[in-house]
Amino acid sequence: MPSMNELVRQHTALGDTDLEWLHLLVSEWQLLSDLSFADLVLWVPTSDGTRYVSVAQMRPNTGPTSYQDDMVGHLVPRGRRPMLDAALDEGRIVREGDPEWREEVPVRVESIPVRREGRVLGVIARNTNLLTVRTPSRLELTYLQSASDLAQMIAAGSFPFPDQQVDMDASPRAGDGLIRVDADGIVQYASPNALSAYHRLGLAADLVGQHLGRTTAELAPTRGPVDEALAKAASGYAPREFEIEANDGVIQFRSIPLKPKGTRIGSLVLCRDVTELRRRERELITKDATIREIHHRVKNNLQTVAALLRLQARRIGSERGREALEEAVRRVGSIAIVHETLSQNLDERVEFDDIADRVLAMVAEISPGKVTARRSGRFGWLDAEVATPLSMVLTEVLQNALEHGFREGDTGTVEVSAVRGGTTKEGRLLVTVEDDGVGLPEGFDPQTAGNLGLQIVRTLVEGELGGTFDMVPAPERGTQVVLDIPARPQK
Repeated sequence: MPSMNELVRQHTALGDTDLEWLHLLVSEWQLLSDLSFADLVLWVPTSDGTRYVSVAQMRPNTGPTSYQDDMVGHLVPRGRRPMLDAALDEGRIVREGDPEWREEVPVRVESIPVRREGRVLGVIARNTNLLTVRTPSRLELTYLQSASDLAQMIAAGSFPFPDQQVDMDASPRAGDGLIRVDADGIVQYASPNALSAYHRLGLAADLVGQHLGRTTAELAPTRGPVDEALAKAASGYAPREFEIEANDGVIQFRSIPLKPKGTRIGSLVLCRDVTELRRRERELITKDATIREIHHRVKNNLQTVAALLRLQARRIGSERGREALEEAVRRVGSIAIVHETLSQNLDERVEFDDIADRVLAMVAEISPGKVTARRSGRFGWLDAEVATPLSMVLTEVLQNALEHGFREGDTGTVEVSAVRGGTTKEGRLLVTVEDDGVGLPEGFDPQTAGNLGLQIVRTLVEGELGGTFDMVPAPERGTQVVLDIPARPQK
């Protein structure tokens, strides 16, 4: 299905600012659809003026749909739908006409012009399924009256509000709780869900007939100048979103001033009980902080272990024993680097490029000659269960390259390259460590070599990472180590 941007740019003469207005409208019109119990289809005239193209569609959460199929991308000749023509040409809401029958379902069709700065950009076709029409309740009458006011504001170009960007996934919806207040801020109607939300805040009485702003300010645990600002916000004098926490409950609010004829006649206040949602968010924040603290303590403990091993290495008389302890220090250090990085993140993923660079710098200290270590390509983001063993593998491979590939006084290069996607398979990471040193001994087999470092590499790559490991002569000179491991796509 083509996007609204593609359809508008391909078929219409609207500019970027007009398109932005349509995006703002579409981000808000779920409210109009729910209040109307109706489907909405946005039609925009083509650049030659002979047709309309449907660029967006919305179905109601509060009633049955009138369209089983998607309408986005349909083209309709001008003249086939007279109500669209009338709304576009006359700039008024058109409600005349008998219901249409679609697949044995009666549908009432209305047309609402979409105005911006005095120009009509397109028309919203509001389609109401009449099959389940019955005597409306007080809630439904309030919904329909509020929808009519919003439709008039759209036709006048005063809705949506250009200075308020709303996240409809997070904002309260009509079904969460709706309160209608008059121009003085007195509650005319409160839906059962809205009343329940106020009971959660500690209200014992009914809302209808009360001043919403003052009642809300009295329930909020604030006193002083904040009360006056809160009272105005809750009364809906200006479009605003806010939250109130009181009586162990958290209620999210959104106020929408109603100005169908240019003068404020009242407001819609949508409210939603988000107590459990905020409680879970706090639990997650606490859990994240705990996990980061654990990683920080693990890193500190590993650094302490490394310091003890380093101290022991200085006191041991055997050269081979000292070298073994120094190798252990580097192995512990590589793991500590990962935990240090994890202690600074909100999730269990790390940007491995920084870790790889720090491992390179740490291992380069043992270089017997003037050997340059560098990295090319990007490792990207890796899960902690991949990053920890990979850092150890990288440490062992680099250490092996510098110790056995070069002699005292040699100059050369060790390069670590990483490739994700592209030339390698999607979801896999290809790591190559190549040096231009003396190369492999005659008859060397990396799969059977008894070297402890290579045994660690084989165990981690094949057993823990589920990948493959190979060590072969480099194309020109030296040795090449190739690691192919699974890694989930980057975020």
